[in-house]
Amino acid sequence: MTTLGLPAEFTLQRKNKFDHSSPARWIVSHIAPYLWIVAMIFAGAIGNAVLAVVVPILTGDAFNAMLEAPPDTSALLPLAITIGVSQIIRGVLQLGRNFGAELLAQKMERDIRDELYLSLLGKSMTFHNIQPVGDTMARSTNDVREINYMFSPGINLVVGSFMFILMPIFFAPRYHPSLILTPLVFTIIYFIALARYLKRLAPITDEVRATFGEMNTHLSESLDGVEIMKGAAQEGAEVERFVTNARKVRDAFVQQGDLEAKYIAMLLLGLAYAGGLIHALFLFRAGLIDVGAVVAYFGMLQLLGFPTFTSTFAYSQISLGLSSARRILELINRETHLDQNASGRTSKIRGEIEFRNVSFRYPHPHPSPVGRGDRGEGENILENISFKVMPGQTVALVGQTGAGKTSLVKLINRTYDVTAGQVLVDGVDVREWNLASLRSQTSIIEQDIFLFSRSLNDNIAFGKPGATKDEIIAASIAAQAHDFILDFDQTYATTVGERGVTLSGGQRQRIALARAFLTDPRILVLDDSTSAIDSATEDKIQRAIANAARGRTTFIITHRLSQIRWADLIIVLRKGQIAAIGAHDELMQTSEAYSRIFRE
Repeated sequence: MTTLGLPAEFTLQRKNKFDHSSPARWIVSHIAPYLWIVAMIFAGAIGNAVLAVVVPILTGDAFNAMLEAPPDTSALLPLAITIGVSQIIRGVLQLGRNFGAELLAQKMERDIRDELYLSLLGKSMTFHNIQPVGDTMARSTNDVREINYMFSPGINLVVGSFMFILMPIFFAPRYHPSLILTPLVFTIIYFIALARYLKRLAPITDEVRATFGEMNTHLSESLDGVEIMKGAAQEGAEVERFVTNARKVRDAFVQQGDLEAKYIAMLLLGLAYAGGLIHALFLFRAGLIDVGAVVAYFGMLQLLGFPTFTSTFAYSQISLGLSSARRILELINRETHLDQNASGRTSKIRGEIEFRNVSFRYPHPHPSPVGRGDRGEGENILENISFKVMPGQTVALVGQTGAGKTSLVKLINRTYDVTAGQVLVDGVDVREWNLASLRSQTSIIEQDIFLFSRSLNDNIAFGKPGATKDEIIAASIAAQAHDFILDFDQTYATTVGERGVTLSGGQRQRIALARAFLTDPRILVLDDSTSAIDSATEDKIQRAIANAARGRTTFIITHRLSQIRWADLIIVLRKGQIAAIGAHDELMQTSEAYSRIFRE
């Protein structure tokens, strides 16, 4: 399902607005800013075709000159010079056409990548949790490149070949009106055959692009999960799966090649040559045309060879480009469930948070976040949740895996929206806040820490790009990360591997803490963010977190009893509902579910 015109989670202002109603209109709307390049392509194509006709016409004149009695050799040099000059000009025009087509193709690829990237960044987490990364990468790279190829050489050859088809129709009647018959019949049958060919080709090229996306999805998943795959010794099984997907891609291309081989354009060309030559010879025998006209006319018919030879490749490339455009546009138009509410509230957050009868389920069949459990499609993850947190308070969320703790905190910054009820920040529904303002003042440190393949300095300053060196160091010290960073040869300039694989789990989490401390959020969420920290560092981290929590509203999802004890408010979740709520001492006396956590 697609929703046209639905605002994205984040949208950046663009100079051009593109038509998303269909792939063809979308492509045309991308071409619109470059009409001057289109004019260059058509001018070059028309000039190239017209000057191509000059050769057979002047060759026919040369034959007539030589067949005179006596032969008029004086006419040959001017004809040769005219042909030479015309072909030089033709070469320049052809260069301009090819340059314009390549320029347009590169500009289109750039603009489409830009639009698609902005669209992907603007999609909600619901979209990104469902959409396979490998398929997204295939659409963002290979499919975009196919649109490039659709223009150069695809449309470039189609425009050029179309002009060549027209030339015999326009110039053949100058020798005899009936000579228009062969090129005209050829053109009609050619386009009828082409229409049938393209109709049969479209679903095949759709399959080619879809199978490539599936193969890329599996490849991406295999590389992301290579540690699990090797740990389970499943390399052989994964290779078989990849070979199966690769075979599907091959079969789709073979099916495309089979259809191209059955295309009858070459047969039509041969019939046109034979029919046109016989027609011209009959006219010659009847004395209606001379030898030069026969030679010139057959030379014009040979211009039909260019569109015939290029049609199979060029139109297949256009069909692949349209299939790719369809896949890219489907991704851009895919429904997103959040909008940035640009006119919403942007004031500084005090930190008062209230949940009013909140229920939540994922809007699509949705795999729960890793390690969080899954209670099945269509079931509420949270049910009738109500509580209130005052500014500066620390809240501990406890409960078994799958209880809904992570889903609850992600409703605060609108990673997801509630299914029912309200989440209020400072007494205002989060949906009425400007999304960028809300999120810039909320920091979530998750259990699965993501670091970019950049320097430690850039990773810490990610949320505050203009941070000074002193600010970064202060945040690192507060997160107990400064000492181990100094142990690296390049200290803060050290580049971490993709997703931070060159760091230990505890180091990654401390870098994430430093990143959060630097942005100075008004709401801080720690989702089991100290789980990988060794006991020797735990006391220091606890003090750092206590300092960070001072003056800001903090949610802690943890199983560490030392962190639960000092929370101002403890919420015990069980199967998506609040089983108990209160302070530590109170819950130890009144809640069996809570006291059982400490006994265990």
